[in-house]
Amino acid sequence: MTDLTPNSNFLIAGIVFITIAVIGKSKLGFIEINPGFFGRFLALFIGISSLLYALGLLNFSAETIDLLRTYMIKQIQQSLSSINELLQGS
Repeated sequence: MTDLTPNSNFLIAGIVFITIAVIGKSKLGFIEINPGFFGRFLALFIGISSLLYALGLLNFSAETIDLLRTYMIKQIQQSLSSINELLQGS
């Protein structure tokens, strides 16, 4: 395990952050962890995001982002035209 890929780094970070979120206040030898409510919530969010990225679920390519952007623009334009027709008809 001398080669740490970014994928394994995110996996390890996700496990560590979720552990902090679950355990919360603890004292392990000379290390004391006391994140509080907001810290635990933030650790949970970062942990889940890191695990999802490590699994490849948040690893979008440029083509996927462009496809999503064009789809969203098309949906917004259709919604705006529908709203304009509704307002003009009233």
